Amino acid sequence: MPKSYYETLGVDKNAPEDAIKSAYRKLAKKYHPDVNPGDKSAAEKFKEINEAYSVLSDPAKKSNYDKFGTADAANFGGGGGFDGFNFGGGGFSFGGGGSIFEDIINAFTSGGRTTDTGRGSDIAVNATLTFEEAAFGVTRELSISRTERCKACSGTGAKGAKEFTTCYACNGTGKVQYATDSLFGRTVNVRPCNKCNATGRIIKEKCPVCGGKGSERKTTTVKVEFPAGIDTGQTLNVSGAGEQGAKSNGDLLINITVMRHKLFVRKGSDLYLDLPITFTQAILGAKIKIPGLKGALEVAVSENTQTGTQIRLRGQGIKNLRGITNGDVIVTLNVELPKKLSSAQKDQLKRFMDGEDDSQYDKVREFNRKVDS
Repeated sequence: MPKSYYETLGVDKNAPEDAIKSAYRKLAKKYHPDVNPGDKSAAEKFKEINEAYSVLSDPAKKSNYDKFGTADAANFGGGGGFDGFNFGGGGFSFGGGGSIFEDIINAFTSGGRTTDTGRGSDIAVNATLTFEEAAFGVTRELSISRTERCKACSGTGAKGAKEFTTCYACNGTGKVQYATDSLFGRTVNVRPCNKCNATGRIIKEKCPVCGGKGSERKTTTVKVEFPAGIDTGQTLNVSGAGEQGAKSNGDLLINITVMRHKLFVRKGSDLYLDLPITFTQAILGAKIKIPGLKGALEVAVSENTQTGTQIRLRGQGIKNLRGITNGDVIVTLNVELPKKLSSAQKDQLKRFMDGEDDSQYDKVREFNRKVDS
């Protein structure tokens, strides 16, 4: 049996909108194709997640899905033999020509409220930034496909925005009320008018541009400011840049992937760097220049430095999204021995060995103590 959209996102059927959005973002981050290159199962999972979210984030589609098990309720009414019946005298009024099946469902599910909020759906897209773009922030223009109000008919769906009349079923409100009587009394519920598709208008002549839909599918450019410090797996929300709705637009949700740096490894706002040094630099000490995000940095290596020693360069990391401070650069020193020595170098080291003893080497001295005990 296929999973429900709620099971796909791992949320309860009564979960609020913000919980659904949060669950989607978490799963999208986990199964994003850029995070799982070549993984077909992850790609399929990512597709399922987006399909589920596209329905559950749209109030109208979610309402249909909850009632009928599908986001498209067009198959449940309008063509059945029950449509258009009016029952008088008994207190039951099925206004607007809706089907009895829909009215019965609404009587138990709507609770006297309409589920149509007039808000457009969110749009989810992916964006890949270079390491430097994420560190310093960048402004980009993204091309997205979305539904927009038809300019030719001002969203009315009627030719010239004039060829329509007020809907007789809902008197132009786009909603119809109907009452149900039970042992507990009469309940008045509201649902979108299906005679005018909740627009409040009956179109006499359709707009030739949009075909009467009142909207068009267009590719548009959105200017997006990616803030300094954004990271892989995070989602940038551009309010109102999503699908256009009757009352308000949905949001544009941008899933972020940041390319790797050739030297640094990022952990939060800190940057980690493995720096190889020669054994003479480790013994005698040295000052070494390394590249930083804003220019060269100097690392001071103390005398007798051991492999694994860490040096922290404060404030040289990435800006914290939640504040004005920067993270640090943490340099781990790795002492490298030469692969080949000249005869003169070997002679010098032999003379050095003649003057050394175990007291100069803590780990060697501790090991020998354990052997002798």
